[in-house]
Amino acid sequence: MCLPAAVIVATAMGAAQAGLSIHGQRQQAKTQEKVQKNASKAEQQRYLQEMTAMRMQERQEGIASAQQRQQITQRAREARATARVSSGEAGVSGLSVDALMNSFTQNEGNALHSITQQEEFNSQNRALGITDSKMRSSSKLLSINRPIAQPDYAGAVLSGAQTGMSTYSFGEDSGMNDYLNKKFK
Repeated sequence: MCLPAAVIVATAMGAAQAGLSIHGQRQQAKTQEKVQKNASKAEQQRYLQEMTAMRMQERQEGIASAQQRQQITQRAREARATARVSSGEAGVSGLSVDALMNSFTQNEGNALHSITQQEEFNSQNRALGITDSKMRSSSKLLSINRPIAQPDYAGAVLSGAQTGMSTYSFGEDSGMNDYLNKKFK
């Protein structure tokens, strides 16, 4: 038994529509995968640059703190040396000179402690910043890498079948089916 031409045409149109739909869905999924991959790479690069900047700032602050410590220690040594020489030239000795030396040492200790405390605050702030940056980056990567819709084969086939039936129905209503069946008999 030979199928009428109208049925073949309607079936072909439905199959073509289903095939094109599946192909389009596959292309869309591939494109989305590429977009997600590129966006993920960009986010990872941004995060690495942010971490590098934080670590560079940490090193720079460490160098600045070491220089400040060195300056404070040098000034305190100079102040103690000057006080010793001055007191020796003036013939002053004893508890008053010891108190003056202790005062210089106390001021040096206070200044060094202040630097140490500031370093601790900076370290705590940096740790919080790093944790925050990690969380933001993870959240960004999660928002980028959403599940990608895969081709809906069943939906495409059903839609193609519907197109074929609609084509056949249109052909019946318009008389096109009779024409095709007679023409290709």
